[in-house]
Amino acid sequence: MSKKIPHPSDLHNIIANSHNRCISLGVDKYMDQPETIISGHVLQQVLESNKLLISIAAPFMNLLYGFLKGTGFLVDLTDEHGYIIAIIGDRDIMDRADAMGMKLGTDMSEKSCGTNSIGTALFEKQAIQMAAAQHFIEIYHIWTCSSAPITDEKGKIIGCLNITGLHELVHPHTLGFVHATAESIEHEIRSIRSKERLWHANQLNSTIMNAIDLAILTIDHHGTITNANKKSFEMFACREDELLGHPAKTILENWSHVFRMIEENGIYNDEEYVNQQSDSKRKFNINAYPIKDIGNKLIAIVVVFKDMQNVYKLVNKYSGQNAHYTFDSIVGRSAQLGEVMAYAKSVANISSTIIIQGESGVGKEILAQSIHNESNRRNEPFIAISCGSIPKNLIESELFGYEEGSFTSARRGGMPGKFELANNGTIFLDEIGEMPLDMQINLLRVLQEKIVTRIGSIKSMPINVRVIVATNKNLYQEVIKGNFREDLYYRLNVIPITIPPLRERKGDIRLLVDHFLTLKSQKLGRIVTPLKESEYAMLEEYEWPGNIRELENRIENYVVVGKLPVDTLKNHARETGFDTKYNCYTYNMNTLADWEKKAIQECIIQCRGNISKAAAVLKIDRSTMYKKIKAYSIIL
Repeated sequence: MSKKIPHPSDLHNIIANSHNRCISLGVDKYMDQPETIISGHVLQQVLESNKLLISIAAPFMNLLYGFLKGTGFLVDLTDEHGYIIAIIGDRDIMDRADAMGMKLGTDMSEKSCGTNSIGTALFEKQAIQMAAAQHFIEIYHIWTCSSAPITDEKGKIIGCLNITGLHELVHPHTLGFVHATAESIEHEIRSIRSKERLWHANQLNSTIMNAIDLAILTIDHHGTITNANKKSFEMFACREDELLGHPAKTILENWSHVFRMIEENGIYNDEEYVNQQSDSKRKFNINAYPIKDIGNKLIAIVVVFKDMQNVYKLVNKYSGQNAHYTFDSIVGRSAQLGEVMAYAKSVANISSTIIIQGESGVGKEILAQSIHNESNRRNEPFIAISCGSIPKNLIESELFGYEEGSFTSARRGGMPGKFELANNGTIFLDEIGEMPLDMQINLLRVLQEKIVTRIGSIKSMPINVRVIVATNKNLYQEVIKGNFREDLYYRLNVIPITIPPLRERKGDIRLLVDHFLTLKSQKLGRIVTPLKESEYAMLEEYEWPGNIRELENRIENYVVVGKLPVDTLKNHARETGFDTKYNCYTYNMNTLADWEKKAIQECIIQCRGNISKAAAVLKIDRSTMYKKIKAYSIIL
């Protein structure tokens, strides 16, 4: 706000100092009008930039003039630099002022028209009244002027309010009148600015709240929902009028417990809650925060709901648990493969369990991903798990998850299982024939009841998961041998799909070779010499016991080395064992580790990619086999 009105003794010094400034500035005291008067587009720019000040001050100027009307006064308003931006008054006084250049656009600063109440008030930053010869310019000696600066909410001068009349009408109360009116304008500016800041803050908060992918509710101490963001209406599948003003217990059954915990402990963090919505259930993670008044009394609670399914989808997205392959990714034009793809497409949207059968390396997971991406679950998770690569003591927790404290090394907060992560999507169980018998009954129960229960928990979670399994074994023979449950076999064998081995669709070999040549050369940054017809023929004659996986690895070797390993492309016997004709010079194997790596590679090929079988042939357990595969970077 502007400073207090100066004491008369101080005013004498203020006027004297102003006159000295005018002399220093070279102001002509005999001028017949102010030095600077703006008009046209320059004036319009000044008026536009002061639009808010003019609109706020106008009612107060009208009120002020209402008291002075007919008494020989005018009321004018300037901007921070002294330019008149609004003026009203008695007609005769307005005409006399106009003749002296006191009109819209006039620069009333000291440098433009010498000592005057407006210019001096702006310079001194306080209210000023002067009359007659106190003005520097002689033609202004007829006036008495009372001016008060106007400041914004930060204390910065943004304008000046002035009353001008004939000098014989001077009265000390006039300055107080102007000063009070200027303060009223300042209060109005502060009020408007405060409302603007509040509006902007509300807009910002609303935008932020609605941009958050969480349901956020405000619930008062009576248990009534008073506010909610847009995500809340989406998450709880309701309209605004169906949520606001309604009891919290309609969507949060344990509201009384939440309120009590906040009231007693002031905290409610990371609690799981299952909400029943019509015929389905959704799992949420809930956090609640108290809102208290100035007396520290609890008046409301903010409750934040995190949809755990969205969390799982996000985790799957960034952990690579997604289906990347589609039917367009599958290379081949053979009639056998075409029949398989046509059938797989036709059952993609059916929720029944699919079992994909075929030798190792034929692309069972690629087909599973393609089915998922062809289905109406394509935007949901695709979770793949190899039942043969997980130790028996861990497979249950991997599939079904566990609660905190279930066992010694259990992660704090527990862990969701693969079935939970795959909810609403697809779970792909590879090497299903390797699943331990004691786990098969648990899997059967999940398939039948459509619920999972974490280890160490008594709460069951309903799931909606499409199950695809794959095997390179004859599961019926495994049932006869007692290695696989008969009831699970029939539960899985609803839609069987068999992928033919590569040797039965030799027409696809050339296409696959060209595909891998392009792929590997780009990946490795190598320029590849095209294959000769005789080399294509040799590749087509080979029986490919490792199927497409073996073909891919052979082509990658060709891209790196620059020639096909002719000796190793002779057909191997179908029984397990090794061809002993290889020597260390041919394969540049100079260490025992080189020989071991080669032995493992060849054994896996001869066992058609069956890791368990290869481990048995090499007389090592399967976990050791996987460690060596990882250590030697063997591509399966």
